[in-house]
Amino acid sequence: MNENIKILIVVGGTGGHVFPGYNLALDLIQKKFKVELISDKRGLKYLKDLKNLNLKILPSTPIIKKNIFTILLSAIIVIYSVLRSLFFLIFNRPSIIFGMGGYSSFPICLAASILKIKFVIYENNLIIGKTNKYLLPLARRVLVSHQEINGIPQKYNHKIIKIGNIIKKDIINFSNNKTDNVHFKKISILILGGSQAAKIFAEKLPKIFKDCSNQGIPLKIYQHCLPKQNEDLKLFYKANNIDFEIFNFSNNLLEYFSKVNLAITRSGSSTLAELTNAKIPFISVPLPSSAEDHQLMNATNYYKKNLSFLVEEKDLNNKLLYLIKEIYDDKSKLDIIVQNQRQFSDKNVYKNIDGVLKKILYEKN
Repeated sequence: MNENIKILIVVGGTGGHVFPGYNLALDLIQKKFKVELISDKRGLKYLKDLKNLNLKILPSTPIIKKNIFTILLSAIIVIYSVLRSLFFLIFNRPSIIFGMGGYSSFPICLAASILKIKFVIYENNLIIGKTNKYLLPLARRVLVSHQEINGIPQKYNHKIIKIGNIIKKDIINFSNNKTDNVHFKKISILILGGSQAAKIFAEKLPKIFKDCSNQGIPLKIYQHCLPKQNEDLKLFYKANNIDFEIFNFSNNLLEYFSKVNLAITRSGSSTLAELTNAKIPFISVPLPSSAEDHQLMNATNYYKKNLSFLVEEKDLNNKLLYLIKEIYDDKSKLDIIVQNQRQFSDKNVYKNIDGVLKKILYEKN
């Protein structure tokens, strides 16, 4: 029966939008739904090497307000994208659309509204994104990862359904065997981040790790970096006798999760949820330039629940060394974080989506 139900998933151009959409697609494909993904060229760099996808690329842009010419040009592209989306949906009419956030989801969702096609939007941050906020009046439901979400006017509260974080099933089911951190002899740290974080972390963190080593704190570093940073990092860590392994990209972080007892990461919602579900204590370093400071909101939420540590980027040089030293001197801090993380799970997220999907599919227009 599911083979007759066509589902369209529209993802934005960043990993925070793409990977939840991809994870959702894999689940729905496994359940025999007919699934298509739509993204723009930015999203293609994350999706081009992933298998089992029926992928379409449509142009999109935000409204760029540098001057009157950029405003007009971006407005023309948005209008063109909406028209393209209308034609696409007329000839490829789905039963329902999932808009995963990001400006590339706007044209398709707006076109869906015009054509009376049901769509829902998904927000995994603690403040609703601009595109999703524009789509609020038109969406059937707003699926959220956190009940504490901000920025949704009260009149739309009836649309909100908390489903959890749409992350990989193997991460949800991952079993962290490091149940006791008190007796470890070396802090094994996983450094995570997108391209921008990889650049900044590779510039700032090695010097801090050197200071840790000089204070007698033994470390093993697993660091994500840009390919052009490989040699410099290797030379630095070798020169300072710091045990290390560097990598440029991994679509399977579980191989590293089983090796570490701490992570340092940016504060994108999906990454924080993955680490928490995997029971990996982590230090959040929010991206200072994130839209509406949503990464700081994400990091603060986890920190207040004692699920993680928090150091802002401006404080890295002053605070990170002391935090790592505190953790090494009192390793029970990690066990406390892990025990709190054990109370947190997104194991029901796909079951929750199934319930929403069934309800909306059989709703009358």
